Amino acid sequence: MTPAPSSTPAHSAELRAAARHFGRRRFLTTAGAAAALAFATQLPAAGAAAAAELDGRRITEEPFTLGVASGDPRPGSVLLWTRLAPRPFEPGGGLPAERVSVHWELARDERFTRPVRRGRATAHPEFSHTVHVEVEHLEPGREFFYRFRAGAWVSPVGRTRTAPAPWARPAELRLGAVSCQAYHDGYFTAYRHLADEDLDVVFHLGDYLYEYAVNATGGARAYTDRTLPAVFNRETVTLEDYRLRYGLYKSDPDLRAAHAAHPFVVTWDDHETENNYAGGIPENSVPPEEFLLRRAAAYRAYWEHQPLRAPQLPEGPDMRLYRRLTFGRLAQFDILDTRQYRSDQAYGDGWQVPGPLSEDPARTMTGAAQERWLLDGWRASDARWNVLPQQVVFAERRDRPTADFKLSMDSWDGYPASRARILAGAESAGVANLMVLTGDVHVSYGLDIKADFRDPGSRTVGTEIVATSISSGKDGADRPSSYDRLTQANPHLRFFHGRRGYVTVSLGEESARADFRTVPYVTTPGAPVTTAASFVTEAGRPGLTPA
Repeated sequence: MTPAPSSTPAHSAELRAAARHFGRRRFLTTAGAAAALAFATQLPAAGAAAAAELDGRRITEEPFTLGVASGDPRPGSVLLWTRLAPRPFEPGGGLPAERVSVHWELARDERFTRPVRRGRATAHPEFSHTVHVEVEHLEPGREFFYRFRAGAWVSPVGRTRTAPAPWARPAELRLGAVSCQAYHDGYFTAYRHLADEDLDVVFHLGDYLYEYAVNATGGARAYTDRTLPAVFNRETVTLEDYRLRYGLYKSDPDLRAAHAAHPFVVTWDDHETENNYAGGIPENSVPPEEFLLRRAAAYRAYWEHQPLRAPQLPEGPDMRLYRRLTFGRLAQFDILDTRQYRSDQAYGDGWQVPGPLSEDPARTMTGAAQERWLLDGWRASDARWNVLPQQVVFAERRDRPTADFKLSMDSWDGYPASRARILAGAESAGVANLMVLTGDVHVSYGLDIKADFRDPGSRTVGTEIVATSISSGKDGADRPSSYDRLTQANPHLRFFHGRRGYVTVSLGEESARADFRTVPYVTTPGAPVTTAASFVTEAGRPGLTPA
């Protein structure tokens, strides 16, 4: 392994001084603190056009090295994304600190003989030369193709879709769910197969990147044909660190293929910033202002590199990521953020015996505002399926079938009062078909959500589909070492599998089908994909049965 650098990059002295001056509470809540933060990280408070303009003809190397993406489909619009980065492993991506005009096109066919919209956007250096184009006034429920041009260079072609009209009743919606893609743990082979699936949309449920160091040979990828720069062989802390890490991840051809094939809806978990952080509380003992600087850098880089709309643009260390999407009257998706607003993990985190601290009714996974938003949205919903894409395991998960069982304090088990309020809100709103989509744990689970997990015979009130990781955890195993313990301890656990992959879900008027798609290995490239299992849940009759 290449030795780690002797020191990690530091936040600017001006930024650290500003954070100390404002203190944690004021830093989080005052506009002045956010402005100071923006200034000190060279991030314009309101977007900048002050930089000189670069003539696109001066770009002499391929700038679309990180591909294209689309996201957050709505009935009349879609978000298109790209980044100009001729040399993505270098600070600045190989471009000068000058703005660049980028032309975009949207058409009904891959050859662009049936154009629909075209326009021009600006790639600002302050936003890492990323482009976010919100194309409006489109026909609902239609497939489109898009591409970008900068100077003489033309991007790869991407495929996207708009959502159905609000009153539409589509016969079926096919979605993919993915999570947890540690570059250093293996190849993103599952994404290559995902790109070939017939899907309307893909939900990324967190851990798009990892903050940990990646050595010169790419960790478990064990490269022999390339050497990664030393800038990756350190933990991400600063804005430049996070931008470079997105450059590394998005350089992966399988990830680029999946983004080009399908619109993505993204939400984060912890590793996009730091392992197991909770709100403004870091994993390790560092001054709170230091962590908030890191969080601000991580959130900024996340927005820059994902197909997200303008309302998600962060302000300092805060970013409103939870949002709602509808696909006609078939499905409503309430995308949660269970990381930014949560209470600190009880009993020091990890697997612990539950007790008064974890069961305190005041504890929250979502924060009060997001919880109200979710429950209000359910009360107004007329969708057949109400789907909750989020990060950590929702159903109870005991680690052993004995009375001295432990629960994960980082999952909803560490916040049972918060979970109970969500389930009570769903029942009060008349949500009959609740489906939770989850990532985080690097295995596939199919779970019945019970009204009372202490009573295996209690009503089943929903279904949880847990997508395994793309690569995190390396190759994994069909039957993990904890299989017997967990299946005996949790009778509502209907499926448990430990290989890498993804899940596809087909939502219909009468039922939903989940196919757990897995690959046998990721530490070497080229693995085939198979369906490990398939399950069905009927509308109005929650619970999983084998297909």
